[in-house]
Amino acid sequence: MGHIDKGKLLFTGGVFLALALYPLVAESYGIDLVTKIMIYAMLALSLELLVGSTGLVCFGQAAFFGIGAYAAVLLSPESEAVGWWWLLPASVTAAALYALFVGALSLRTKGVYFIMVTLAFAQMAYYVVHDTPLGGGTDGIYLYFKPGLDTPVDLGNPYILYFFTLVFLVWTFVFLAILLRSHFGRVLAGIRINEQRMQASGFSTYPFKLAAFVTSGGIAGLAGFLFAVQDGFVNPEMMSWHLSGALLVMIILGGLGHLHGALIGAFVFVFLQEFFKSDEVFGEFAKHWHLGLGLTIIACVALLPRGLVGLPEMLASAPVWFQQTRPRQGEEQTA
Repeated sequence: MGHIDKGKLLFTGGVFLALALYPLVAESYGIDLVTKIMIYAMLALSLELLVGSTGLVCFGQAAFFGIGAYAAVLLSPESEAVGWWWLLPASVTAAALYALFVGALSLRTKGVYFIMVTLAFAQMAYYVVHDTPLGGGTDGIYLYFKPGLDTPVDLGNPYILYFFTLVFLVWTFVFLAILLRSHFGRVLAGIRINEQRMQASGFSTYPFKLAAFVTSGGIAGLAGFLFAVQDGFVNPEMMSWHLSGALLVMIILGGLGHLHGALIGAFVFVFLQEFFKSDEVFGEFAKHWHLGLGLTIIACVALLPRGLVGLPEMLASAPVWFQQTRPRQGEEQTA
């Protein structure tokens, strides 16, 4: 099973405990914001399975996210609320089926061609809901009744939705952690390192990659369902390539190859967005928040090549580095 890093385990457990206790001190805005971040963290974890664990740089993750969200709205009648216990699996299944279709074709390619094919399929899904009445066109469509209305799990209640999202975020993290420590996960790691060597060892890598792709799409669909329930509204922008790019930034910012890095990256990215958008802090410059966010991300990537997960190790080695580079007493300094 491999060695368990107790530091990572304690950190992740501490994050989930803090999230569970946060509603005790939070106001309604904070509850909504952190719910949104947890949904994006789930989406980032789904992409981490492909990019960080399998080496498949997918630029179409937003399509699976959007399909899960649209399925939740389209399958909900306008006259009454429905149960989440069937609507959620339906959304996940819709996203996973599209991922199966996309993966079966795109995984025949490699490298930059794979990136472009996944982007093309994502844009195809985008234009289906953008240019046809199916998804309400550019105006989008509303979710008139939140699932679980008048039941103990009423997802229209922000606090219940918060803990509902937290439960599925923890489930997603634990599920992926177990999956990546299994035989299946070790095969994915081998594919990431050297796929030709895995094939020479007798592994048919295509089914493993396809299974990872479908699993990733299903988790993205789960995140899409939660997003639709929270927002009560979906539009084509959910499927745009901008979101897929933002997800790649999240997992790179947090640290590729680490599940807890995807969590950190999602939280830091959204908090940075909110910070640079703040009129109280930046005044008129808040309209140009993309500039501040971009410069900050560039600085983080330049200074932390391993992502934010490598920050503790870098800080721990800083005194050693300083002692090694500092001139010794009596040693002449050259210009």
